[in-house]
Amino acid sequence: MARQIRARGLAAGRSSAQIAEEIHEKCGPQFGTSRIKGHRLAHGIALADVIEQVRALFERDAKPAPGIGETLLSAYESGLKRPGPEYLHYLCTVYRVEPVALGYEGPCICGHGHKMPGVVRGDLQEGKPDTSPDPHELLTRQVGGKSSADGGEEDENVLRRTLLGLLAGGAATLDGQVLGSVESIRRRMDDTLVSATVSPAMLDQWEEATVGFGRQYMNTPPLRLLCDVLLEFSSVRKAMERRQPVDLQERLCRMAAQLAGLSGMIMVNLGDHRMARSFFRTGRTAADETGDRALRAWVTAREALVPLYYGDPREALNLAKKSRDMAGQTPCAAQAMAPVVEARAIAMISGAGKKDAVDQAKRALSRARAAFSQMPAVDQEDLAFGYTERQLYFHQGDALVRLGQAMEADLILEQALTKYAPSDWLDPALIRFDRAKCKVIEGDLGEALAMAKDAIVGLGEGCRPDILVRRALEVAKLIEAKAPDYPGLKDYLETVHAAPAVEPVGLRDFDPV
Repeated sequence: MARQIRARGLAAGRSSAQIAEEIHEKCGPQFGTSRIKGHRLAHGIALADVIEQVRALFERDAKPAPGIGETLLSAYESGLKRPGPEYLHYLCTVYRVEPVALGYEGPCICGHGHKMPGVVRGDLQEGKPDTSPDPHELLTRQVGGKSSADGGEEDENVLRRTLLGLLAGGAATLDGQVLGSVESIRRRMDDTLVSATVSPAMLDQWEEATVGFGRQYMNTPPLRLLCDVLLEFSSVRKAMERRQPVDLQERLCRMAAQLAGLSGMIMVNLGDHRMARSFFRTGRTAADETGDRALRAWVTAREALVPLYYGDPREALNLAKKSRDMAGQTPCAAQAMAPVVEARAIAMISGAGKKDAVDQAKRALSRARAAFSQMPAVDQEDLAFGYTERQLYFHQGDALVRLGQAMEADLILEQALTKYAPSDWLDPALIRFDRAKCKVIEGDLGEALAMAKDAIVGLGEGCRPDILVRRALEVAKLIEAKAPDYPGLKDYLETVHAAPAVEPVGLRDFDPV
């Protein structure tokens, strides 16, 4: 029937889009022919032809070969799945129509029309160049509105491919494609929280997985952990698309808040403060749904680290106080964490040598120690969602270093190092850089340089996030301020920049804190 409609349409001089619409109207009621399938039949081509055209477009745009095949395209045509933003763009390019003509609402991610000549098929060429935007821009541009019906599967596939590459020992960076998928998954969770029956057993498994990610936070390369966390985050979002019983919905919201907060923490380590803020905002939305003061305070305390490292420490101080107020008298991680952030922010605002600032910061640290002693034991052992003794020692030492209290800070930092396992690398490296700063303050530049170099050289593949590179450069700047031509400083800087770091997109314009 479609072949006959096409033949008559061509004879009558009708366009492929008009023929496709007629095929859908006449074949749909009897055979369930979708709009997207109608366009393929209107062009008189097979599934394999469409796949080859899509692959040719990917090759033209200097992108890796796509994972789309005949099975996936058939699922699109049968309505079992919906193409994600990237594949939808290329299918629109092949058929030279807008998404609505293929049966999908909303604009294409490219932001311009597809009804243009010179796209793919030789019989339609008119010699005009393709005006589609840069592929990197396509992947990172976001479009508002409803989330796609495919549940973000192609965004998950991007993360799966990245994870598989990392597991195979390959190199991976937080490029535009990965960043676009990360933001898309986060936005879908926002949409679900604003708009929105899973079994208790499945909830138990997700909660165990969430706790497991917290344990991996200190000893797993951040980009790899981010892929794992966001795949679980996406699964939780799918479960929340339908409103659950109150008790199950609360558990889902709790996991959403924890996973969003953990993603924000990873983004802080990767150096993308904008994405970190977005995740913490999503985490706050989810935490508000639970009514749990301790959880809301934890998200806010973690969010305070963004301006502490990448913005205005005054904002970090305000967020820390807000977190402390949220926690109230409830013994929880935020009750201890928030005063420590206060102390570190005070130290950064005032700098070294000011007695008032030292006294104020030490009072905050004293409150933190008192709150820590009242915390439940389970929170004292949780690296990500709680607050451990070793983190308390580390952050106290960091505050004291910034206040210029080198001797006291070095003793506390040395004690903190003994509490970390050999497999932990993130905090121990930060501690070693802080100890190197202590040596600079004491005037032992050689020991400081050796200590900092050992810290950077000891980091494994994929274990050099932006936050560590910044700290390494802080040590160099302190040494340079005391002795600009100090022997070995140039060699140290070359070592810092030699190995590839886990580097996000577009963040090289920020100076180290």
